[in-house]
Amino acid sequence: QVQLVESGGGLVQSGDSLRLSCVASERTARLFDMGWFRQAPGKERDFLADIAGTGGATRYADSVEGRFTISRDNAKKTAYLQMNNLKPEDTAVYYCAARFSTIRPNTPYIWWGQGTQVTVSS
Repeated sequence: QVQLVESGGGLVQSGDSLRLSCVASERTARLFDMGWFRQAPGKERDFLADIAGTGGATRYADSVEGRFTISRDNAKKTAYLQMNNLKPEDTAVYYCAARFSTIRPNTPYIWWGQGTQVTVSS
């Protein structure tokens, strides 16, 4: 069982930046694809970005490309989501997720963190 722990959320103003972190419990976390998702109140959970365990390729949702950057530090078993120019519509609970590395982008993520709240005021 892989445990994921997110941190870095908080209350910020429109235009501010935040960096979220996700630490994995497994030594072999470098083999996992890592993803970030978010869920706003009353809405479904949406994909934001992910980074491959093998090769480090990244993908982004259109809604955040150019503002958000995903990265990872395998030595620290940690994935990051740098969020710039935050907007009130970015307010949500942000979740980290992991899965065994795969070439199939729609493979479901298996392990999930507990989420961290991001609130952006106007």
